[in-house]
Amino acid sequence: MTDKVFVIHGVANRDRDDFTAAVAALQAATGTSMVPVYWGDLGAEDRFITAALPTRDAAYAPAIGPDGVLRDEAPDALPPYFFPDESRTADQLEIIDAVLREELDTDSGPLRDSPGSGGPTPDDIMDCLAAEWQDTRWLSRVDDPALLTETGRALAQVLLDMDIQDYDGHGYDGLRSEPGSPGRLRHLVRRRLRDLDRVAGAAIGAVAGRINDAVRTRFGPGTTRFLGDVLVYQRHRDAIHARVRAQVDEVDPRLGRSPEHPVRVVAHSLGGVIAVDMATAQDPLWTDQLVTFGSQAAFFHICDPRGGQLLPYSGYAPVQLPTSLSHWTNLWEPLDMLAFAASQVFRLSDGSSPVDRPVPHSASTGLWTHSVYWDLPDVAATIAEVMKGVSATAP
Repeated sequence: MTDKVFVIHGVANRDRDDFTAAVAALQAATGTSMVPVYWGDLGAEDRFITAALPTRDAAYAPAIGPDGVLRDEAPDALPPYFFPDESRTADQLEIIDAVLREELDTDSGPLRDSPGSGGPTPDDIMDCLAAEWQDTRWLSRVDDPALLTETGRALAQVLLDMDIQDYDGHGYDGLRSEPGSPGRLRHLVRRRLRDLDRVAGAAIGAVAGRINDAVRTRFGPGTTRFLGDVLVYQRHRDAIHARVRAQVDEVDPRLGRSPEHPVRVVAHSLGGVIAVDMATAQDPLWTDQLVTFGSQAAFFHICDPRGGQLLPYSGYAPVQLPTSLSHWTNLWEPLDMLAFAASQVFRLSDGSSPVDRPVPHSASTGLWTHSVYWDLPDVAATIAEVMKGVSATAP
C-alpha cells in the first residue's frame, strides 16, 4: 500500500489551483503525503446560478409615500407571512389595552386627570385604536408581545404628554366623537398609530432585508451549488468515477484494484459520497482508510439506495458495508446543514460502526460552516491520527 492519501473535493470547487493549494496546506498540517483528485470541471455549470436566486425587493420594505405616510395600496407586495390575521387582533389589542391602563394609572399628566373633566377614558382610546388597527400595514401583522407592549406604551405616552392646548382649544371634551363624526381623538390616535406603524415597518423591513441578503448571498449560492453538483453527479457518475480512477492510476495502476493494494482516501462533502459509492461498487475501489467530513453518504443512501454491493436501508438494522471498505471515520461540524452521521446507517464488515466524530464549532467561522473543515485543526489532527495507523475512536 502506497503512503499516498487521495483527497477528493466536494461541491462548488471550480478552481483546480485553489483546491491544490488547500490540499497542500492540509498535507503540511497532517504530515501526510497527499494527492489532490480534482473533478470540478465535470460539475454543474454555476457561473450564472445567482440569476435564479430571489433578491431583496420592495416586498421587504414598508411602502411609504412622499408625504411620509404608509400607502394603503398594493397589499400584495407584502410577503405572505406579513398578511394580517384577524383572529389574533383581539390578542394584540388586549396587550395594548393592558399597557394603556397601566400607563394611565401611573401617570400624573393632564390626561390622567381628564376623566373628571369629561376627557377620554382608556375605553375611548381603545375604541379608536380598534377602529384603526386593521388599517396598519405592519403592526396588525406582528404577534411579538414585546413589540406590541412597546407600541401601547409609546401610544399612551404620546397621548399622556399632550397638553390641553394641543386639542385646538376644545379641551378634553373636544376629543370625544360627535354624532356621525370620528372625532378628534380618533384622528389623533390614527396619526400617532401611523407614525408608530411607519417606524415598525422600517425596522421590520431593515431586519428582513438583512436576513434575506445574508441567506441569499451566503447560504443561497452554497446550497444551490451543492444541489447543482448533486444533480450532475447523479447523471454523470461514471465520468466522475473514471476521473478518480485515472488519478489513482497515475500514482500506481495496482492501487484500489484488490485487497492487497487498497487506497487511503480523504473526502469532503459530495466527495465523500463519491468515495463510498466507489468503495462499495460491484467493481470497487478497495479502500483501507476513509476519512469524510461534511458528507452525505448516509443521507443519500436512506433517500435513494446507492446500489452496488449495498442493500437498501430498512430502518431496522444498519446496512452491511463490503470488505472493500475497511475503516471509515466521518467528521461533522455542528452547524453544517449538509453534514450527516454514518454510524447508525452502516456497519463495517467486521461488525463495528463507522466512527462519527464531531469537530468543535468556532464562532469565527460564522453560520455557513460547510467549507471550513479544511482549516480546522481538529480535522487535520484526525486525518493524521487515522492515516498514521492509529484507529480512530468515538469521542
